[in-house]
Amino acid sequence: MGNDRSGTGAETASGPGYALLLAAGPAGKQRLMDAAAALPQLAAVPPAALLGTPGGASVVQLVDPADPQTVLTHLRTAAAHPGPVLVHLAGQLTLDAKQRLPHLALARTTPRTARYTALPWHWLTAELGRRPPGSTVVVADLVADETAWPPLRAAGPSGLAAGLTLYGTVAPAPPKRGAPPKRGMATPDYSRAFAGLLRGAAERPPLALLHQRAALEAGLGSGPELLLDGAGPDEAYPAPDAAPGPEAAGWAGQTGPAEAAGSAGAAGPVAVTPPRMPLGPPESFLSADPRPAPPSPRPPQPTHAPLPPPPRRAPVADPLAATHAAIFEAANSGRHSEAASMAAAWEQEALRTAGPRSDEAIHWLEVRADLSRIAGDPARACELWLAVADARLGNGEPVGHPEVEGAVDRAHHQWQFVQDRARAGALAPPLMELRSRVPGRKPGALEAVRRRAELLRAPARTR
Repeated sequence: MGNDRSGTGAETASGPGYALLLAAGPAGKQRLMDAAAALPQLAAVPPAALLGTPGGASVVQLVDPADPQTVLTHLRTAAAHPGPVLVHLAGQLTLDAKQRLPHLALARTTPRTARYTALPWHWLTAELGRRPPGSTVVVADLVADETAWPPLRAAGPSGLAAGLTLYGTVAPAPPKRGAPPKRGMATPDYSRAFAGLLRGAAERPPLALLHQRAALEAGLGSGPELLLDGAGPDEAYPAPDAAPGPEAAGWAGQTGPAEAAGSAGAAGPVAVTPPRMPLGPPESFLSADPRPAPPSPRPPQPTHAPLPPPPRRAPVADPLAATHAAIFEAANSGRHSEAASMAAAWEQEALRTAGPRSDEAIHWLEVRADLSRIAGDPARACELWLAVADARLGNGEPVGHPEVEGAVDRAHHQWQFVQDRARAGALAPPLMELRSRVPGRKPGALEAVRRRAELLRAPARTR
């Protein structure tokens, strides 16, 4: 899954390369790193040296994007490239407030809106993880904010690296100093050192060696920062000194579902007997996609085989963590019926024990909607997100609540990919009714539904 055992990275692939250089961060006082300062030095590196491809390379720079979907589009372009690919990330990590999953903060990200305005890390791993082994490298120069650093520090580098050949560093946010206390801004020293070494080299050295030299030149390794040394998912990192607490479980499970699932991995169908539901929806909704993306044009491919957990790894605290991991591992391996059956069983248990409008039941509706998206059934995903929105509104949540807006936005997004005219036409009235009540924050959403509904009602053109 994009892993390089030899330490040479994308050199194992042939043909012209493709590099995506992304520098991102929130505006104003929330920004923790001068991420854009990493790009001038990287842009000065000859493309062939940056990728290690004598045939040259295309280099795309993306500075302070505001929309996760924009970044996703660029990631998909990179993932579709037939030759070697390098993705460089400079910026800051945060957790979304609800599911506590890692996100790369973008221009409009705030602590309360990260789930909707930041790039989920598992989008990155999902898109790049489908590429052939040895063809893809991710280089990261990141700062983790106060929400992200403790679980990442506990989980260790594997909290981000599963499924990726990942080099670089993650550091805690700079401390606040002075009176009144003000936080300094981190600088992308690793990126600068990485670029400087490439500019001075006759040919690109192996990435493992390049990483070591860049970290040394940037003065890293003796502080609290984590160094990401390109270890693959079956090259387990040593367990950290302190066993991870409950907050770290979601990180480890989200990036390595097989680890949390244990014996319920890819080997065969998973039988799930639902235990008693917890009082609230679980935080580790392990592989759910917080914001929808168009169905992948490529069928899901199986991930690597399940691995035993690293030594001294604490058990998953959330009783549903392994369940979510098993469900989404099945879905991402193409076993969609199995995943849907497991989610439906849990939904029935939630309906029986907590009621049809409970948080637990709504949570499993959301899981089923995301499973439909993964299975490439946008019509069913749209129906389920409409049901989620209706349930939340029925519970008295205001039309401007982020969860309500998010459900309607996802329903609208999936509806746009319904190709069957009859099904799309049947979904248009309920979507239009909800859009009239929940217009969302993007201007013209209701009018867009109306325009497409009119086109669907018109007779289909014949050739």
